[in-house]
Amino acid sequence: MTAAAPHLVLAGGGLANGLIALRMREAHPDVPITVIEAGPVAGGNHTWSFHGGDLSEHQHRFIEPLVRHRWSAQEVRFPAYARRMSSSYLSIPSSALAERIAATPGIELRTGVRAARVARRHVETDTGDRVEGSAVIDGRGPDRSDGLLLGFQKFLGLEVRTRQPHGVERPVIMDATVSQADGYRFVYVLPFSADTLLIEDTRYSDGHALSHGELTEAIEAYAEDHGWEIAETLREENGVLPILMAGDFERFWPDDADAPARAGLRAGLFHPTTGYSLPQALSLADAIVARWPMDGDELASFTRDFVRRYWEDTGLFRLLNRMLFKAGRPEQRYLVMQRFYRLSESLITNFYASRLTLPQKARILTGKPPVPFFKALTLVPERPFLPKE
Repeated sequence: MTAAAPHLVLAGGGLANGLIALRMREAHPDVPITVIEAGPVAGGNHTWSFHGGDLSEHQHRFIEPLVRHRWSAQEVRFPAYARRMSSSYLSIPSSALAERIAATPGIELRTGVRAARVARRHVETDTGDRVEGSAVIDGRGPDRSDGLLLGFQKFLGLEVRTRQPHGVERPVIMDATVSQADGYRFVYVLPFSADTLLIEDTRYSDGHALSHGELTEAIEAYAEDHGWEIAETLREENGVLPILMAGDFERFWPDDADAPARAGLRAGLFHPTTGYSLPQALSLADAIVARWPMDGDELASFTRDFVRRYWEDTGLFRLLNRMLFKAGRPEQRYLVMQRFYRLSESLITNFYASRLTLPQKARILTGKPPVPFFKALTLVPERPFLPKE
């Protein structure tokens, strides 16, 4: 029997595996890495944003070369009020990740190749090749939803150039003053330059169907309402992200002797309420390189335990999601977020970073709820909402 090649194989070249590859090369430059990506480039077509408080100082230093936009403040807008917050906000285009991976020695990137079967020590591609390594990580995006109750965050974003300066000084991470169609709806605006904007129409919906035409028209109408004449559309991106309301981890990720390590959305590793995933992906990358070396068996067990602990720590977010999706009429879901953003900025910062203190958790749950009280009580136990086997 031929011994497995002593290197790390990553199935999928998205955000999570991309950060693992770069972090591994930084911490262990002798480890050869192969990335197998079905698309034409690593990273796909995305804008990944995060709050300054989401990362440690070390993580900020590591991610800094990828950051293309940084703002010192951000805004939210609701029918009842608008609020400016002093926390910083940063964005990374997927092109920055692709360029960094391509320029890093020791990373072999195979694009246009689909990983058809992923095991703990090898990947079989759709071209019939078998790529072997000492360990494999499956980061090909969401797959199984066994044991999960999901809502969906679906969005369409247009990066546009305006004929005149648009005047937007800071990110508007939620503008929920728009009509509440298809669930909780808000518009997300990032000012990349004096005359370029990313405008995203986002819906927290029960279904995952995304109408490209409808969302495009809604974005164009939003721009017109704000006096922005669009000279050209530079780029567009869209997606449907899972919002986790309830989950049975053992069913989602069985302790299977043959199952490989997982990362990113494949692992269910994302903020349950916001869908942000960069901080979680970077934390997993840090944990892997700190524990390295691991073989395929050890890495599979390690990533499973890492994600299981994260799920255990974020049960409150799943409860908040049940309140958002189950407690009231879809057009009134914005009331949950409108109440939340009246809380202290330190609580909001910790909410995004998934590190709420016990007093902060209590503060979120106390006071008059924005949904019917007795209905809210029925949402507290998670088990009744788990899909039946």
